[in-house]
Amino acid sequence: MTSRPAPIPRAPLHVAVVGAGMAGVTAARTLLQAGHRVTLIEAASAVGGRMATRRTEFGGFDPGVQYFTVRDARFELALRATATRAVRAWSASTVRVLDAVGHVLASAPPPTEPHFVAAPGMNALVALWAQPLLQPEAHGQASALALLDTRVAQIEADALHPRQWQLRTDDGEGGQRVLGGFDRVLLAIPHPQAHALLLASGLAPELRAALAPVHVAPCWTLMVAFPQAMQPGLYHLGPQWSAARSTHHRISWLARESSKPARDPIERWTVQASPAWSTKHLEDDGERVKAKLLKGFAEITGIRATPPFAEVQRWRYAQTQTPLGRSHLLDTALGIGLCGDWCLGHRVEDAFVSGLELALAVA
Repeated sequence: MTSRPAPIPRAPLHVAVVGAGMAGVTAARTLLQAGHRVTLIEAASAVGGRMATRRTEFGGFDPGVQYFTVRDARFELALRATATRAVRAWSASTVRVLDAVGHVLASAPPPTEPHFVAAPGMNALVALWAQPLLQPEAHGQASALALLDTRVAQIEADALHPRQWQLRTDDGEGGQRVLGGFDRVLLAIPHPQAHALLLASGLAPELRAALAPVHVAPCWTLMVAFPQAMQPGLYHLGPQWSAARSTHHRISWLARESSKPARDPIERWTVQASPAWSTKHLEDDGERVKAKLLKGFAEITGIRATPPFAEVQRWRYAQTQTPLGRSHLLDTALGIGLCGDWCLGHRVEDAFVSGLELALAVA
């Protein structure tokens, strides 16, 4: 009987992962664990993407992702293996809010599945998973590197090794840099940004065409704090519920940040505008948006006190309305792939699965 020859070990690849949200960090971690060399590149000053945490003198806010659920066994396994301390269950209280004529303004039916948040802020989970790339020397990862505050402007053939890729980058302050020697380039960024980068690079027309059906709506987010609610007898201002989905013409979601586990106790609310309203007012002045969202917040909650802290944040690409319909895109001949929650939906788990499956296809 003839034995089968042992498979020839595959040489490690050098992979650039552009974007350090959940999808990008998942892809980078998976490739690193498979023995490949990974460079993670992020335009912002921190990892997380919309799994963001805004720190203020009154405590933290989660201006993007509010919570996540767990349905995929691989996501559950990853959470159990590495993030038990960074993940907490969050049970939002049930609410039904009516206006003066009995119309429902907001409601939160009992959840049919557990809801979770990262602690002490929503960015904690991605930051934990990104540690081998952010601090490679502490994790014995000589083949890992993360570059923050670095925007990729163009993808082009490597000047020294034409069969590889190089990336032209800038730091937003006039500093430019060329990073080279990449066997693969994975774009874990919003699909319009991926399209623009590929177009500017004159690359992958088929990948660009595949993005045409995808639609992702923007979102304006209001963050307010009421430190006066910490006075004796004033623990809560207004409603006694923790979160609600709203049918208000401006607002789609409200959450009391201080109700989430491992959060600061000062009364704080995150209020997110509806996709339709955010689209209509996408280019409005921030102060005008803040005034309109504060008015809607007061109408829903009954809290009419002026908050000492009130700021807004705009997400140009927030909630997927029409997903790609598959977990990722990959041109194996070019060695360029795309991933993100927009491939499958808008849930945190969608981003995880997208990044995971693209990395497995490359590895």
